[in-house]
Amino acid sequence: MTTRISTSAASATAPRPERRIAALALALAAVLCACATAQGDAPRASPPAPAEASPASAGLVDIAALVPGIALDIRYAGPDNFTGRPVPGYEAPRCYLLPPAAEALRDVEAELRGQGLRLQVFDCYRPARSVRAFVRWAGEPADPAIQAAYHPQLDKRELVPDYISDRSGHSKGATVDLTLLRCHADICEPLDMGTPFDFFDPRANTDHPGLSPGQRENRNRLREAMARHGFENYPLEWWHYTRKMEPPPELFLDVPVR
Repeated sequence: MTTRISTSAASATAPRPERRIAALALALAAVLCACATAQGDAPRASPPAPAEASPASAGLVDIAALVPGIALDIRYAGPDNFTGRPVPGYEAPRCYLLPPAAEALRDVEAELRGQGLRLQVFDCYRPARSVRAFVRWAGEPADPAIQAAYHPQLDKRELVPDYISDRSGHSKGATVDLTLLRCHADICEPLDMGTPFDFFDPRANTDHPGLSPGQRENRNRLREAMARHGFENYPLEWWHYTRKMEPPPELFLDVPVR
């Protein structure tokens, strides 16, 4: 049964000051508890990366510091790539990798130099923002000159997801794109791999049947050298290798290359 108190009677039954204080305290406690519960239930956003975030702060190693003189041709830091322009996230032509991958690549380079060969590196760690820029590019109208150079048999939209995806293992810091150089004295020339780097076509598949004997031998030489140091090839791209790590890296990093 609901009991109603008239206005005139309310003053006669008004609570004492100490009761009023206790009631207010209980009400405040209830509000605080509700707020804490709501905050606990809500998903927590990751804190924004600080403005001074760098590859080193993310635990990445500059391969040039570990392997002096390694040949770098970081395509996405300039316009010589399939987008035709510098890619967002690349502020400098540098190669960064997690320490185990960087050390393994150092060992590959040391082994190859004893054979008159060297590595030429096209890409290493890739910021997540750069990967998103590739996806946006795939949705833009095609450029005939770019298509002829990089994907003559495929429409841009067909490049997703086999060649371009919204996530890339490069962003984890253990994947590298590279080729082999044959060196005589101080002059080095790239070996014939059958296609250029970033050529989106079945001919870029590592074991494509249409390769010449020399091209197949060169791809196998690269694959075997990388495999001896724990790198695994992506079969659709002869240049793409990932260092196997235990436990495997899980974070997709997004600090700029600088």
